[in-house]
Amino acid sequence: MKTRASSLPRAGILGLAAIHLAGCLAPMALDQAVLAYDEAATDIVDKQILLNIARAARHQPIHFTSLSSIAATYNFTFNAGATPALTGNSGGLMMPVLGGSVAENPTVSIVPVEGEAFTKRMLAPLQETKLTLLLRQGVDVDMALRLMAQEFRMFHEGEEIAYANKPSDRAGYSFFRRLVLHLSSIQDRNRLYVEPLFFNQSWTLPAAAMTPEGFATLEKDYGIQFDPKTNSYILSRKVTGRLVITNYDPDNLPEAERIRLNRDAEIADQPDEIAVDIRKDYPGGEFPIHGTFRLRSFQSILGFIGSSIAEEPEYDVAPDPRTPPVEENPVPTVDIVETASRPSAAELAVEFDGSYYSLRPESGHQWNLEAFRLLYQLYQMTVTDLPIFGTPSITIAK
Repeated sequence: MKTRASSLPRAGILGLAAIHLAGCLAPMALDQAVLAYDEAATDIVDKQILLNIARAARHQPIHFTSLSSIAATYNFTFNAGATPALTGNSGGLMMPVLGGSVAENPTVSIVPVEGEAFTKRMLAPLQETKLTLLLRQGVDVDMALRLMAQEFRMFHEGEEIAYANKPSDRAGYSFFRRLVLHLSSIQDRNRLYVEPLFFNQSWTLPAAAMTPEGFATLEKDYGIQFDPKTNSYILSRKVTGRLVITNYDPDNLPEAERIRLNRDAEIADQPDEIAVDIRKDYPGGEFPIHGTFRLRSFQSILGFIGSSIAEEPEYDVAPDPRTPPVEENPVPTVDIVETASRPSAAELAVEFDGSYYSLRPESGHQWNLEAFRLLYQLYQMTVTDLPIFGTPSITIAK
């Protein structure tokens, strides 16, 4: 009876120890798995972007795959027991034996970006709303436009002129670089605005055409006033116009001026264009600008960077004499190095067609890393809902 009684506490201790061990192993395994998957997913996207830049440099088609889902099952196994201690022939001390294991069974689904998804994400020009969102997050306007903008268009003496963001167009490229650098100097002074134009728009409706039912419907969304002189109703509503990059607060403009500026911005009426209006008598007004940026597609961005490696390298462009000193004006937008062997100092490198491609290391301000991080954000901003059916997928069970 004495021996049996003493065995009960030992069994309870072993059970409590096993439960404690289970409680430790489960969160540790989950934490490590979640962080590992997150790091792996980010690394895959980084390498795909760099690999497709290499493909573009060799005039090869780009190709992306997306991780549509990651599902992992964890099996936690625990065991407990006791064994006599190594005390020789004397004593009856029992030592606990604890053990545990974790089995992971992840399933990863990979969907190629092709068909309609490829067209929307890679071939369709980026929209002005994406540029606006980035600028409002504090992204350098110089960096963003050097990546995203295909050209700047403006009217001069009644003729529309395009300044291409392309090194082979020396006159256009030089003007484009000086232009975006000047915008960056205004941004450095916290006087660059990227805002939609708000104004009141009105319509006239003959009183004979207004029915009681129509009046009740319209007054929900419009301000309605009766004009006895013309025997008509004047409908008005505050509308949101196009986005404009300015060096002043657009809300301070007279309403007629805002309407005119919106009309100018709507000439092209394309979501991949954003208007610019830099005026005199405001910060940066010594270099007045009035025109439109036309944005690229993500594939065109990769092609631009790929061409700059060897075929069409960028070159130094000095700021306009009217632009105050700026801190950053690097020659390449994204500096990719092509080498015969993997660079030892490269944190990110991929191999393609016998060569290695990596980001050039920097000292001081990390423009290169910031530009590549922006490229990663742009890729994520092109994401559309991945299809469940109709697209071939690869499921890998580990």
